[in-house]
Amino acid sequence: MFKVKIAVVILIVALFGGVHLAAPEFLPEVFDLLSRGDIVETAEYIQGYGSLAVVFSFLLTLFVNAIGFPPAIIFSTANTLIFGIVPGIILSVIAETFGVTISFILLRFFFRDSAKKIIRKSKRLSSIDKYSSKNGFTVMLIARMVPYVPSGILNAAGALSAMSLLDYFLASLVGKFPSTGIEAIIGHDAILHEEGFLRIIVVVIFAIALIVWAWRYQKKHHH
Repeated sequence: MFKVKIAVVILIVALFGGVHLAAPEFLPEVFDLLSRGDIVETAEYIQGYGSLAVVFSFLLTLFVNAIGFPPAIIFSTANTLIFGIVPGIILSVIAETFGVTISFILLRFFFRDSAKKIIRKSKRLSSIDKYSSKNGFTVMLIARMVPYVPSGILNAAGALSAMSLLDYFLASLVGKFPSTGIEAIIGHDAILHEEGFLRIIVVVIFAIALIVWAWRYQKKHHH
């Protein structure tokens, strides 16, 4: 297993190395953009890719959610400025979900075995771990619904717990709609000096409906 982990690390490094060799200016440019975190500048940069803007935005949003930096709100808001509120939110949610799922898979692959060794030594941690296998979906769903929660923390919590990949994926996909929607709408309206209270209310109502659905899903599939 150790050799497999080393091979995966080498593969990831080779991937970035290949991108850098193919376009030496690309990675420094993107990391410089990420470090500044300017929403308007990010939107303009993405738009610079023309007809490929939607593809580039998807991949960029996926990437930052996989590494957990910078905050996803920068890209969800930028997407609404470029593509419109509804298309921008849908694009962001799908890209973010795939990004955090990649993070989940990598973190679990590299660290879950070590976490289990620590968990076994503590009854309290073992109890929490067992709880996560049965109720992880609902917990993660509600956590994903809360706006402005750092994605990296939830990625790590999910990966180190016993919840299944499917539950994590579904909880992230569904839970991100209200949180990403609220973040993106607030950011969009702040930049364009608009007021979207009705849109926020609709998203909150949608979130409540999702919580009810999650409770029923949990009751049906985990009991």
